[in-house]
Amino acid sequence: MLTARTLGTQGLIVSSLGLGCMGMSQSYGAPEERDERESIATVHRAIELGVTFFDTAEVYGPYSNEELLARALHGRREHVVIATKFGFRIENGAITGLDSRPQHIREAVEGSLRRLATDHIDLLYQHRVDPAVPIEEVVGAMADLVRAGKVRFLGLSEAGEQTLRRAHAVHSITALQSEYSLWERNLEPRILPLLRELGIGLVPFSPLGRGFLTGTARRAEDYPEGDFRRHDPRYQGAHFDANMHAAAAVHQLAACLGATPGQVALAWLLHKGADIAPIPGTKRRRYLEENLGAAAISLDAGAMAALDAALPPEKVAGSRYSEKQMAMVDR
Repeated sequence: MLTARTLGTQGLIVSSLGLGCMGMSQSYGAPEERDERESIATVHRAIELGVTFFDTAEVYGPYSNEELLARALHGRREHVVIATKFGFRIENGAITGLDSRPQHIREAVEGSLRRLATDHIDLLYQHRVDPAVPIEEVVGAMADLVRAGKVRFLGLSEAGEQTLRRAHAVHSITALQSEYSLWERNLEPRILPLLRELGIGLVPFSPLGRGFLTGTARRAEDYPEGDFRRHDPRYQGAHFDANMHAAAAVHQLAACLGATPGQVALAWLLHKGADIAPIPGTKRRRYLEENLGAAAISLDAGAMAALDAALPPEKVAGSRYSEKQMAMVDR
């Protein structure tokens, strides 16, 4: 049974597990593997099972993921929290850079409102920090949208310590979205303590370790063209072999608990704090139902310690992203 969690000190209430919708439109698998009817049925099933938190972005598609989510939420909008993101320059359907100029933010939000068929966005994130625009100007423009009633709460994605402090001084930041899982623990030394100091919630994406924690990962060359995993350093060569070996320890612990590895990975995150609301992504109902089963798993201190010890950061081989992608992470 999913419970409610509060992100940030402003009072944004979401389900303890949300649904990441990106894979319904891009990045995972080949286009022919995507089925809009199944994606919409997945959103409907999520609502039936208590999910209230849905994550999208203008750049997913681009644009088509917001439109898909709007179709799925038709007649159900008042029961859910929609999070979307701006921050990229999109030209002729391709990402050509970052753009968080205030005028662009206003244009992006108007576009998202139109595509989402709503009069307000519940949680608006800057998708990536734009070094060309001071964060004070960015958050100032976002705060104007709050005052105009077009946005309810503000967030940042993959922002670093100084950016978070400066942003929060302009307007309360409700949530940081960043990669965090038993597999990727880069936030633990400095970012998580800062979030708790400032009263900012955490929304982890890729909480299942990009497939390594579920046992479904394949070598980079086995994925179709257009699937980002073909170029992910952790799926390549000796890195892949080392990472599969490291993840095996989690699979063994899951077997002892009578759960799937993915459920244990999500349960680990849920036990890391009531200010954390992961957004595992899927485009199929059967995986959604498996993921939501994590809410029923109780991990005692011994199990948490065993999981921490089973997959420490030094066991994961390869960079988080390609060099180009890492350049857009504000650390």
